[in-house]
Amino acid sequence: MPPAHVTNSNAIIESRRGEFLISTDPARLDLDVIHGFLTNSYWAKGIPREVVARSIENSLCFGIYDGSGAQVAFARVISDLATFAYIADVFVLESHRGQGLAAGLMERIKQHPSLQGLRRWNLSTKDAHELYAQYGFVPLKWPERYMEIFRPGMYETD
Repeated sequence: MPPAHVTNSNAIIESRRGEFLISTDPARLDLDVIHGFLTNSYWAKGIPREVVARSIENSLCFGIYDGSGAQVAFARVISDLATFAYIADVFVLESHRGQGLAAGLMERIKQHPSLQGLRRWNLSTKDAHELYAQYGFVPLKWPERYMEIFRPGMYETD
């Protein structure tokens, strides 16, 4: 049993942003929408559906749904729920951009009870620096300390 100060990251949290529902309910996630977007993204081009499914199973996921229940946005958080979180795979479908949905995702992520008090948050972005700066993200303080293994195009097939 976890210590009393640890919240249940499996607890479903839902809130509204205008006509949209933001939810952490894994049962609402539409793998077709998520995989469809990610496999065409610059950061996960060609990613297999099974890999997306496994990444979702092992992350705290946030979805945004329109009035009909269709998924229109997504983000996932990889965390130990004690010291560190990495925000990944954030997207809003092109048809729903410009409505503040990415900001809604970030607000809900930063407010999630299981993610409070973390010392370090990370993410990587090519084109959304202004969005993330609003939530306290800055360039790496010590980039010389960070290392990575990066396999560009690892999901693409010939």
